[in-house]
Amino acid sequence: MQVTDIGSREEGKIWHRKLVTSKFGALVTLIRSASARQTKTVRLLHVAFDTTGESFIAGDHHGHIYVFDISRNRFKLVQKTGQACTALAFNLRRTTEFLVALADYSIKCFDKDTRQLVSWMRGHEGAVSSLSVHSSGCYAISTSSDTAQLWDIDTFQRKRKLNIRQSVGIQKVFFLPHSNTILSCFSDDSIFAWESDTLFCKYQLPVSQDGPRIHYRTFAVTQDGKTLAAAGRSNLVHLWCLESQQLLRVIQMPPKVRTVRYLDFLPDSFDGGSNQTLGVLSQEGIMRFINIQTCKQIFEIGSHEDAITSASISPKGHHIVAVMDSGALKIYEVRSLTPEISQPPQPLLKKVTKGNSNEGFCLKVKVQTGTGQHPVKTSGRRIQTKVLPRPTASTLDNKEIDLPNGLNRKRLQALLRAFGEFPAKYRMFIWRSLLHLPENHAAFSSLTDKGLHSAYMCLQERYPIKSHKLQRGLQRVLSALAHWAAIFGETDYLPLLAFPFVKLFQNNPLICFEVVATVIVNWCQHWFEYFPNPPLNVLNLAENVLAHHDRELLQHFVACGVTSQLYAWPLFETLFSEVLIREEWLKLFDNVFSNHPSFLLMAVVAYVTCCRAPLLLCTDKKDFEYFFHHRNSLDIGAMLKEAYRLMENTPADIHPSSMLSDFEPLTQGQYPIFNKYPTFIVEYQSQERERIRHQEVEYLRERQEVQELHAEAVRQQAEFEAWYKQQELLVQGEEQRRRILQEEENKLAQQRARLAAMKRELKVKELSLIDSARRRFLKHQQDQRRIQLQRLDDEIQRKMALRDQETATAVRDIEVRQMELDAQRHLFEQQLAKEQEQVSQEVKAEVETRRRRAEMEDSTLHNLIETDADLSQKNKRVFPTYY
Repeated sequence: MQVTDIGSREEGKIWHRKLVTSKFGALVTLIRSASARQTKTVRLLHVAFDTTGESFIAGDHHGHIYVFDISRNRFKLVQKTGQACTALAFNLRRTTEFLVALADYSIKCFDKDTRQLVSWMRGHEGAVSSLSVHSSGCYAISTSSDTAQLWDIDTFQRKRKLNIRQSVGIQKVFFLPHSNTILSCFSDDSIFAWESDTLFCKYQLPVSQDGPRIHYRTFAVTQDGKTLAAAGRSNLVHLWCLESQQLLRVIQMPPKVRTVRYLDFLPDSFDGGSNQTLGVLSQEGIMRFINIQTCKQIFEIGSHEDAITSASISPKGHHIVAVMDSGALKIYEVRSLTPEISQPPQPLLKKVTKGNSNEGFCLKVKVQTGTGQHPVKTSGRRIQTKVLPRPTASTLDNKEIDLPNGLNRKRLQALLRAFGEFPAKYRMFIWRSLLHLPENHAAFSSLTDKGLHSAYMCLQERYPIKSHKLQRGLQRVLSALAHWAAIFGETDYLPLLAFPFVKLFQNNPLICFEVVATVIVNWCQHWFEYFPNPPLNVLNLAENVLAHHDRELLQHFVACGVTSQLYAWPLFETLFSEVLIREEWLKLFDNVFSNHPSFLLMAVVAYVTCCRAPLLLCTDKKDFEYFFHHRNSLDIGAMLKEAYRLMENTPADIHPSSMLSDFEPLTQGQYPIFNKYPTFIVEYQSQERERIRHQEVEYLRERQEVQELHAEAVRQQAEFEAWYKQQELLVQGEEQRRRILQEEENKLAQQRARLAAMKRELKVKELSLIDSARRRFLKHQQDQRRIQLQRLDDEIQRKMALRDQETATAVRDIEVRQMELDAQRHLFEQQLAKEQEQVSQEVKAEVETRRRRAEMEDSTLHNLIETDADLSQKNKRVFPTYY
């Protein structure tokens, strides 16, 4: 196997020499080293295929996005996002665009050709775990653990947002293929289907309340959108039918599988979208591919040493890309893993030779192969030839060859003899045609309108069924049968006979009723002639056939005291539903409905003869009873071959077909009258049952009355006892309340005494507070007077200082003036001689004026001093205490 190191290259070849598939089926392993000098590799995280299936994108831990084209053997680096991706998806409408969910919770759309960013979408508060794109390419859904968002890919705008409670997380939300349905899966195992346009809830898959939870973690849907696979923290895989919302099958993986990490269906070119191969990746890193019909493993990839963490399968199923635990990618080619996948079905024409070669009769039959059926690989495309033994001569060859809906009985029989069963997809359609079901809706409605039959009112007590829906369906069909014919209300084994058909047609009660009625009319002939005993005549026929073909086994039965009622009747009354699994039972009735009614009797004998080895070892009667009421290891194909052999090799004198009539379908419009039973016994039993029922009703009524009287007496006695007890409790309560009242009165007197003492203390405190307040007020007034006197003293000092300052200023002014006069006198001595007298007079006058002003200021100061002395005397008179 080749190993390609991408390294830091932006493009190159995926492989460099001719591909040779390894023994594990891998074509090539892709790794990406950090650089040429470093051996450390960069992990590749996610991959996603485009619609063609020939190329895929992959993102690594550093945010590099690569496109790998398998058909062209090229890879190319198309984007560097700078951060790891968490999910990838291609845009289906524009094939060159792809979506990338990044670690910063954003989603980006890139074009792989232009390498340009197309859009950037934000809105998630957690890592995006999955991206789902609608088949039209118009919408996409992104899912994180707390929310899912619906995006319009044309405008890249968010249309809707799904929010949930914090206690319930979202596992996955995705579109169903080729549908407008959105499937939402939550962590509590609930699954809802929504209409994408209106977001109307279409349905919810039922959640089982019994048994351990599966804890769904991964999901996968077939290409036709009809089957859903879900798995999680267990080794169970659930297959759901989304059309009927029912659980189809539970596949149990090997015990070493504890958790399923990933599921995906492997497409097949010839299955029409109903994929039959499911890939299951477990926690051990091995991905097993199993057929969901046969539950057999086809192949597996991965190993414990080289584990797989996730995978992606191409839409056409040609390649598988696995992300390994080491961070590498492995490309697998499906055709080299198994030759059973994507092989064409068997040829549509089969050459069936009837009789010997001398007769020259050849019939060409068109075969519609069933879904998921793959032939063994043969060389060439030659038509296979199979020689069939001559069928038993029967009047069936001359009657009812052509069936309704364009089918032909002989062609269907040839198909059945070639493949052993009808295609699962068309089985119900073929059965309805083989049985000529009339589908009398009006007649069936008239039977169901009569309600539940009295014989099956308490059916759940005798035959408890876990599913309430199945219980109601069985009750409804049995009631309709009982209203159709009275004997079916008295037949104890009728629920066992009808149950497999009710389970198969639980969604269509009309078809179920008509199938059961047709089986009773044709394959249960002569069953009720010895009613209420088993049909001894039919059992004798089976015993005669067994005596002819295996006398040793019959002699062993006789020696052990085992009769046909023990080894044949359990198979008849349950129609093999107890001893065969679902697939085997369907295969058996494909053959039963396609043959004469005597084939069922031959099938019973064939079952006994095919199990002759363990039966010959049994000697105890209880062992025989257990054997014919439980499943055994039996090859259903060998049993059917034995039944056909018995049909062909049984002599005509003991052949059941000589006593059993040919197939007669139900009549159109109204159902036929069924009176092939001893009516007097049934009527007698019915009358006795009705009489017993009336007696039981009367007994129940009387017992109910007695129980009511007893209950009334018990109730009255209980009331009296309760009344007396209540009176005693009242007396005790009264005495207790008196004691409490006395104690409360004593406590009240003590509280009053304490309250009077507290009042006295409060009065003393109040008086002391008043006295201290008065003293504080007087002191405050004294402080105010002292402050006023201080202010007056300060004002006097300020005015005296101002007077001294003005006097000094005046003296200085006079001195300056004198100096000016002296200067002028010296300068203008001659000019001012004449005015000297006048100047001296003016000087004298000025001096006189200033003197008078000084005297006036002295007198004012003297008056102020006297005023202060008077105020001091007054204060001494007002406050004598403080002076």
